[in-house]
Amino acid sequence: MQTIKDLDIDGKSVFIRCDFNVPKDEFGNITDDRRIRAALPTIRYCLDRGCKVVLASHFERPEPGKFTHEHSLEDVAKRLDVLLKIKNNLYFDDSREGAVVTKKAKELFDKMEGGDVLLLENLRFDAGETSNSEEFAKELSQFGEIYLNDAFGACHRKHASIHAITKFYTKKTKAAGFLLAKEVNFFSRILKEPTRPFVAIVGGSKVSGKLEALDQLLDKVDKIIIGGGMAFTFLKQLGYEVGNSLLEEDLLDEAQRVMDKARANGVKIYLPVDVVAAPEFSNNAPAKYLPSQEIPENWMGLDIGPASTRLFREVLNDAQTIIWNGPMGVYEMDKFAKGSTKVSHYVAETHATTIVGGGDTADVVARAGDIDEMTFVSTGGGASLKLLEGKKLPGIEALEA
Repeated sequence: MQTIKDLDIDGKSVFIRCDFNVPKDEFGNITDDRRIRAALPTIRYCLDRGCKVVLASHFERPEPGKFTHEHSLEDVAKRLDVLLKIKNNLYFDDSREGAVVTKKAKELFDKMEGGDVLLLENLRFDAGETSNSEEFAKELSQFGEIYLNDAFGACHRKHASIHAITKFYTKKTKAAGFLLAKEVNFFSRILKEPTRPFVAIVGGSKVSGKLEALDQLLDKVDKIIIGGGMAFTFLKQLGYEVGNSLLEEDLLDEAQRVMDKARANGVKIYLPVDVVAAPEFSNNAPAKYLPSQEIPENWMGLDIGPASTRLFREVLNDAQTIIWNGPMGVYEMDKFAKGSTKVSHYVAETHATTIVGGGDTADVVARAGDIDEMTFVSTGGGASLKLLEGKKLPGIEALEA
């Protein structure tokens, strides 16, 4: 896979696929602009070489062809304007057509000069984006002589701006941006040659979403900590009563297979020994700490308890490499966020190389105030999970082709 430094881009028009799918609050304010800031090195590199820069990104899941302000990239354009601080123009297509390749977008592109930036509207306003349409990809390719993919968080999807568009570029005109190259190199290096002991923390709601990653990690790590809703499938398989906790009955045998493989590989698995349980998921519901074996019939575990966090801290004490994907509980509600927050603090306090696998996990670390203490925080949750599963990402394969 070539990177931006392998290409001759001086004075050319450059189409950069970014990932500006940032979180917003109920008032539409951007609450975390890390993904926007992560794209700045690539954008600035192009601007320093007199390029006309066209940026494109998706944002959530709008209805194709229908403009809605909550799905517009208008707020991203405003934040970019503040962060880039460029002397020249930052253009944004505000025609509000519910389309991407509009008449106005073409007019703005035609009047651009070197050092100008154009941000296109939400790629998913066009149905061709998610269907990997070559026709839509060809239209997008007209916005740049050079194609750069810097959207690691979207590389696991076979979409037009990630996959089909690369067919309209040659090896000398397509490459990875700095962020994408950094993400791929970091994960590849850590998984191939980790400093040991190597500990994986795997959480989140379901075993089904992490099963392949668990299987791959068992061949690489020394210890695995399992938390979040997925832990209850393992606890149930061990014979514990889990009440109304999240459970995947059809994966009990898979959970046993994972535990058997861990034993055969000499990998130690650590499960929660206590939980924060409540009769319902609500801020007003009564909650209490209970041993994992004593969850009442109609209650559910919504976070790990203090004994589990202390146990996990001991597990992490001698770690030299830690990779974390998935929260320890329903962290979105403060009442059930303590376990995830404490684990974040413990990971940050270690002397290990610490890799946080994007998405919800990055959100936990940011909320806990530990983001600057981590060695590497990925911008892509789903994409980083696919790399952990040992799979090739369509966006990266397209650049290599």
